[in-house]
Parts: sequence; structure tokens; C-alpha cells
Amino acid sequence: MNRLILQNGRRSLRAAAVVLAVLSGFASPAASDPLRKSGYAVGSETCGSGDLAFPKIQIDMKAGFCAGLVGSEEDHLKFPRSIIQVPGRDLFVVADMGGWGHSDGRLLLLDPHAGNGQRFKELLTGIEYPFGLVIGPDKRLYASTAETIFRFDPLADNPRSTVETIIRHMPGRRITLPDGTKLDEAAHPLKQFVFDRNGRLFVNVGAHSDDCVTPAPITKPCAPAEGASAMAALWLFTPPSGGVFPALKPGDPDPPHAIYARGLRNSLALVLHPNFPDAGYAFLQAENGRDLPDIFKPNEEINAIEQGRHYGWPYCYDLSTPSPEFKLVLQSGVYKSLCTANALYKQPFSLLPPHGAPLAMLYYHGAKFPELEGKLLVGLHGYRPTGSRVLIYDVDDHGFPKPAPPPVRYHVSCAADPTHDFQTDAGDVAAAPFDELIAGWHRVNGARPQGAPAGMTVAEDGAIWLAEDKNQTIIRIDRATGEPPPPLPCDIRSQALIDQLAAFVAKDAQNKMRLATLRKNLVEKHCVGCHSDFGLKAGQSDADKDATVLRFMLSQDGWIYPGDPASGRLRTRLRGIGAEKLMPPGGEGLPKTEPGYAALLNTADLLVARMVPGTPMRIKLGLPQRKFVSKANKECGEIPAAKVVVVTQRNAVDKPGFSRFFRPADPYLNGECSDDDGYYIRQEFLVPVQ
Repeated sequence: MNRLILQNGRRSLRAAAVVLAVLSGFASPAASDPLRKSGYAVGSETCGSGDLAFPKIQIDMKAGFCAGLVGSEEDHLKFPRSIIQVPGRDLFVVADMGGWGHSDGRLLLLDPHAGNGQRFKELLTGIEYPFGLVIGPDKRLYASTAETIFRFDPLADNPRSTVETIIRHMPGRRITLPDGTKLDEAAHPLKQFVFDRNGRLFVNVGAHSDDCVTPAPITKPCAPAEGASAMAALWLFTPPSGGVFPALKPGDPDPPHAIYARGLRNSLALVLHPNFPDAGYAFLQAENGRDLPDIFKPNEEINAIEQGRHYGWPYCYDLSTPSPEFKLVLQSGVYKSLCTANALYKQPFSLLPPHGAPLAMLYYHGAKFPELEGKLLVGLHGYRPTGSRVLIYDVDDHGFPKPAPPPVRYHVSCAADPTHDFQTDAGDVAAAPFDELIAGWHRVNGARPQGAPAGMTVAEDGAIWLAEDKNQTIIRIDRATGEPPPPLPCDIRSQALIDQLAAFVAKDAQNKMRLATLRKNLVEKHCVGCHSDFGLKAGQSDADKDATVLRFMLSQDGWIYPGDPASGRLRTRLRGIGAEKLMPPGGEGLPKTEPGYAALLNTADLLVARMVPGTPMRIKLGLPQRKFVSKANKECGEIPAAKVVVVTQRNAVDKPGFSRFFRPADPYLNGECSDDDGYYIRQEFLVPVQ
């Protein structure tokens, strides 16, 4: 949730620009514009062949590969998180979580051969946080909720009648901590799981919080991660003889479990190599590590899991770096010198890019891409510049990535340093180098949104399928033909543009007051400890704090569209609209318990709406869309009728008869324009706002 990257807007903002501002809640035109699906500019090119040829989307990929858009928001996908093929059938099951804070998750059947609008069929509905999808040792389909694991037949006439629960009552969304504290939404309730070849079942039980940090001094171990039902752990369930878990009937006791390994904050990427559990123990976990303000620390981890070992959370991160908050805990007791001189601790096998948020990991086996055979693929879901990609690792005979001595450099993105060494507080460290199947999926205006791969599977024909939740898409990767396209530009909001926008706020006395109010009553009061503390540091003056908070918000992906409060993720997350987690955590009760909180949210809207100077104008009713163009009269996109726009240059001197506008990260671009100076719409399409 906290992993966000620098947001787009490469073009400079000019004082004479016109900034589109959506001040009313009309729907996006994406569903009615055939050139755009889920934020992608879709052209005539396809990826794949026959009835498995899908619109090719523009993602920077390894040469010889292409990505086709199978499902999008037009298919009513809400929050797709995982995907798996039905054995022996060219059909797939998709887990659509619905969103955070909801119990409206669904399992869907995907027929990729069906026509547009007919590919998805609901199998099960009303599921709380479906995530894991696994073919069990009995070749049946297993799935998870926040608290259970069950199997069912997706091809049955009535799939719900075939549901058999085998595990239940695991810690889920609503938990009670050892001290009696009740949480309505634990931080990591999703249940990923894997079977080994003997039918044993390993289940992720994620940590209840980011770092278990409590008011200082911390003198005791993290209680929720201790004991026989520890969180931040992998639970082991062993089946009876025969290797298949029985279906639980009402009144049956829960099956017993053992804590297989501890100190694993959130294990949403798990994979077993065929050699497990022989010598080598290639049972790998990719760790979603704790959050820190620094974009380059801590690193995420690849852990080689062994029974009975402790992998660090919350006491250690990176390669044996002690968490400073637990200094006293590490001085005595069972965790004395855990990170540096304790046989209980097992440090990571290798490091992953920091804040990458690995949510999927598999070994590729398939005929379509022989160059990938046996290699390890890891999907990075994170929103920071180090995420939004799919990695390829060479592995040894036991399935382990191959480490190299330092320095080992990895590609970041042009939203930050182009490359960076794997480093800890001690300096450069060894790590396994990787190639990239998808080499960065960051937003490019008019061409693509930022991507967040969540689930991944290899089909029987060797194609790679991805569930991508940020844009509500299912994507199929196939062999590309012809010359590879040049890499897309990294279209971030430039520092110069952020400076310009910050200057607009600084010149407006009312907006300065609004910003200070938000900083004091929202950010400092409710958001310290999340979202990298909004960049705030000790010792800053109030003016410096205001500027820091504003620049932080402007640099995040999609948080603020100046002049357009309704479109930004800042508004939707503060108000709990849509699939993403509410911000701040626990904020659903604030409008009732904190006087003035609702007015504070309105203040945030006003700050964004008044961030740029201009005159509100409405797109004239009539045609459902109104085209806008570049200075050279090239069509750049369409704006829905009835939208309100803020016009700062009513009569464009360089294009008579037009008004000139510019929007950072304009979602209405069609991929055809890259005008650094702004866009134009006919004056006859604009009417004054009444």
C-alpha cells in the first residue's frame, strides 16, 4: 500500500496553460472510447495468433515478447489478484478480490476464446479476500479466503455446491492481539499457499502490521509473532495418510498446524522447486519487507525456507541489519544478537529491489519460450520506481538464483536513478543479478498507466498470464514478431513541473492556509508512520513542512491532478472510494469520531481544485465527446461533455479559435500526441459555469 512511484507529467507547465479540472463526478470516457482500455491506448496491433490474438499494449518488454490485453475494466474486473489454468482445458480461474475493506470478492471463469464482453463468468461471489489459487496434488482447484482454504469444481453446473473447506479459522482481517487490542483490518490478511509433492500444505499468515513498532522503549518481543499461532509466519498443515485433506463438516475441529518458519512479514510469493525437499531445499519465499522513507532501503528479500528458522521480521531486515526500534530486545533473551550472531536467524538468500513488493513467483516450464525454461520469474507489484516489472533469474540445479559478488547493479527506472547497487547500511552486498521480462511498467501519458502485476501463471501452451490489479487487467504474454518497438519514454512529473505547481500554491494565501491545515490536522496527526511520513523530517520549520508535504503528494503516482480533485487517488483513498486501501489506516471511523474531519477532506479537494489559476468552463453538451488537438492540429484525445475545465488562456494566440489547456497525467490522451506546450480545444465547445 505504501509503495508508490513518482507520477507522470514530463511536460513543463506554462503560465498560459489551460488545466483540465473535473469538478463534477462524471464517469471516465474510457468505456466509450474504443481507443482506450483500462488506461492503455489500444491500436490495431495484436499479440498472439488466431482467437488468442489480443490487442497489443505498450509495455517495455524483453525483445521477442509482447503483451496482449485479455480483460479490462470493460469486463467489469474490479481487483484481479491471481490466475490459474483449469487442467486440460483452455479456461482459467481468476480471483477478483473486489477491493480492500470489502467482502465482495469473486472467483471468475475466463474463456479467452470467447468474444469481447463474454469472456468472464462468475463462479463464486461474496468471498472475503480471495487470493491464492493452486492446483492440488489431487489435481483439484484450491483457493483461499482471508481465513480459509477450500477446493471446488469450477466446471460444475453449480460450483458453490462443490465447495469443500479444508482449513478454517486462520487469522484474517479481524483479529485480536495478545494484549486484547482488536483490529478490524489486519495489515496482511491474504493467504498464499503451496503444496509440496507429499501433499503437505504451507500457508502464509502475514504480519498484523508493518513493523510491530510500539511506543518506545520496546523491551519485549513482538507478541503477535510469537507462540503456536504466530503471525508473520508460514504455517504447515500435514494431511492424513493418502495425502489429501478431508472436507470439514460443521462441528469438525480445525486441522492442527505447526509453525514451519517465523519472521516472514508477508509471504505472497511462494514457490517449490521439483527437488524440494531433497538436498538444496529450494522452497523459496519472496518477502514484502517493512516500509522506510528511503526509496532504496530496505531491500525486499528472497528467502530459502528451512523448518524452524527465523527470518528476521521485525528485528532484522536486509542482510542482517538490526531494526533500531528493537535494540533492547536484541540485547538479551531468545533474540539476543539475532541478526548478527544467533543460529536461529537465517539471512536472505538474495535481495530484491527495495519496496518492489513481490506478489508472484514461479519457475517457467513451457514450449513457447525455450530461453526461459527452468528460470525463476518474479513479479514486482510495488508502486515505487523499483516496482512495476517482471524479473527473470537464472537458477542452479536446486532452483536457487545465482548470486554474484558486489557490486551488483539493478535497473530502477527513469523516475529515479537509472541503476543502483544492491546496498545495505554496511555498503554494497552480493546479490543474484536478473534480467527483465517487463522492464518497467511506469506511466506514460497517453500510452499506458502504471502497472502492478499481482498474479502470474504459465498456461499449458507456454504463454505467461498476468493478473494486474491497479488497472483491472488480465494480460497474456506471447511471442512477438517483427522488430521490437523502441522503449517508451518515462513520462514522470518533472521536478520543474513540481516547482511550478508548488509556486502556484505559495502565491495563493487561501491555498497556503489549506495546505497548512492538511499538514497539521491530517498528515501529522494521522499519517505519520505511513507513506514514508510524507517526506517530513525532524527539525523542519512549518513552512518547510508544508512544502515537503505538497511536493510529496505531487510526486506520487496519480495522487493529485491539479485542478481535478475528482480524478486523483488522494481523494478516493481518503474517502474510501474504490478498491484500494483507505488512507489513513483506520480512517473509516474518523468522520464520526473527529469533529471537522469531513471538512478537512473538503479542504483537500479545494486545495487541488484551486491549485492552478484560471476560469472554470464547462464542456458544452451535445456530442458525447469533444476532441482536443495539438498545436499542429493532430488529434490528441477526447473530453466527455459536461466536464468542467479550468481555462487560463481563453483565446489561444498561437491557434485562433481555440482555447489552450494542459493537464499533467491527462487520462484522456490517446497516445498520438506528445506536445510539451499544451493542448487545444475549440472555443465553441466551452460555456461558462453557472
